[in-house]
Amino acid sequence: MAICFENLDTITRDYMRGEVNVDFENANVYYSKFLKPGLQDTWDNLLLEAVTDQDEAWLESKIESNQLLIDSYQRKKPKGGFTVAKVPYTAPQTLAEGEFNRFYCRGLCARAIEEGKMVQVYRGKEVAKARSASEEKIGHVIAPKELLEDLRVNVGVDTALGLPNGPNSGLTIKLV
Repeated sequence: MAICFENLDTITRDYMRGEVNVDFENANVYYSKFLKPGLQDTWDNLLLEAVTDQDEAWLESKIESNQLLIDSYQRKKPKGGFTVAKVPYTAPQTLAEGEFNRFYCRGLCARAIEEGKMVQVYRGKEVAKARSASEEKIGHVIAPKELLEDLRVNVGVDTALGLPNGPNSGLTIKLV
């Protein structure tokens, strides 16, 4: 099931594209540890196309069809040494949803700043087992400037404000 982005329109997409370009210009694009070496340009192009004309489900399908992710990786064992682990089968979905949602949030914050509005957290995708930390964030109204700065600085899944609240949380934002 895809995330329901309440304010995903051409205006928000323009801001999203601007945010992707900010990361390109600053060499600050998030590359998953599971991305195959040498495929950063392919990822960049797919990400830009997703925020311009597509959605997170399309991005997930392109990650899979272009075989962008490795199959296995070395992982540390708790008692020392290493083992070979399989990349989770959910990795394409987690990456696509996480990055599309992050740029949606960034773009929407930039739009909210321009329009003099605030943003509010809501659950855009139902999850099987909601984390209590996620549930507590729903309904909170946030200053878009603070969230935008947080999302720009903390590339990847963990941000200081905890939004979008980690992979697969189903949380996103809307204008209020």
